[in-house]
Amino acid sequence: MVVDSRSQRPICTMSVLYDLRRFFLIPGAWKLLAAMLVYGCGTGILVPMNAIYLKNGVHLSKLEISLVVSTAIIVNLSITLASGLLSDRLRRRKPFPVVASALCVIGLFGYDHASTFATALVFYILATTPSGAIVGQLYAMARSHFVEEAPDIVDMALVWLRTLMSFGFFVGLLLGSALYTAISFHGVILGNLFSYAVLFLLFLSYRERQGTPPTKRQAGTSVNWFVLMAVLIILCSDNIRSLYFPLMVDNLYKNPVLVSHLWTVQVVFEFVWMTLGGIAAQRFGDTRVVIVAIVCSICVYLTYALHPILPLLFGAQPIYSFFVSVENTVAMGMIQRMFLHRSGFGSSLYFVLSQAASFIGYMIPNVIPGLSPHIFFIPSVLSCGALLLLAFQAHRVRQQLERA
Repeated sequence: MVVDSRSQRPICTMSVLYDLRRFFLIPGAWKLLAAMLVYGCGTGILVPMNAIYLKNGVHLSKLEISLVVSTAIIVNLSITLASGLLSDRLRRRKPFPVVASALCVIGLFGYDHASTFATALVFYILATTPSGAIVGQLYAMARSHFVEEAPDIVDMALVWLRTLMSFGFFVGLLLGSALYTAISFHGVILGNLFSYAVLFLLFLSYRERQGTPPTKRQAGTSVNWFVLMAVLIILCSDNIRSLYFPLMVDNLYKNPVLVSHLWTVQVVFEFVWMTLGGIAAQRFGDTRVVIVAIVCSICVYLTYALHPILPLLFGAQPIYSFFVSVENTVAMGMIQRMFLHRSGFGSSLYFVLSQAASFIGYMIPNVIPGLSPHIFFIPSVLSCGALLLLAFQAHRVRQQLERA
């Protein structure tokens, strides 16, 4: 049996199962859980196919794809940061995701009929950038809800909430593959549109937990710039992989559906890795778990760069799944606990870093011509930098403890 250093509660198999049951029965939270599931589903439908749609459906070049996605990311980053800052000043966060979901539905209608670089750019921005006000505020509303209804399992509840997103992503991958096979890219975009319509209804009918804005800093961890920079770097590496991995696979094997199958293998393992990663972080510390995850990601990036044959690509997915699980739960939790007094900003900051990393990550590989697997040497080097930053931070903490 292990003791959770943050809540001082014993951790064992039975207590985890009991807490998991409590998580699904938290009063009034089912619409938040369903919203995260549906958001993950919509993302899973579109993300693996999006770059291929811009390449094969709209006939954009590699540089034009990077410009479309990167421009949308800049707008998304601004919306995410602004909504996070503004929501902490207001009593209600719900209007942000309600309006954002409606705008995404409108944008996807246009994106489905894009035929030029200009129309793809305009409608992709309208279809995706409002989502910056969805997921960050969803986490902020969930944290407030969990603190009120189940304060002793808040950290693990947020981990399981993120796991629901992965499960939704898994379902979305299967749906996206089926829709592409049956209706082509048109079906993929309509599937994503339907998910945002469901999100709109869920957020509209959710009864948000009210509370007064905090007036003083609550207990948490201090802001650490080494950790923030390391998280930014690993997010940058992951976003390079998110965009260029589907393009590389499609370029090598000429089969868009294969991308969904590869992503499915990754997501299946996330269901287990997220819970185990959260428990490991409570036992061994956040920084150690993140360091192990980064080492795993470096091994996978090098595999992509050196041996991009199909069996190795499938074999690398469970390993990369561990990295993604830790990145999206443990690393995100580290940042949120730096800003417990401003939950809207704290929840949004991780996604702001993610969007900033996306912009950097999507543009850097343009220094390498074509869609060569050698692109993945770039995230390998970047991840080594993040590893050094976290190792240095761990050394500083150890020295402070020894002096104390």
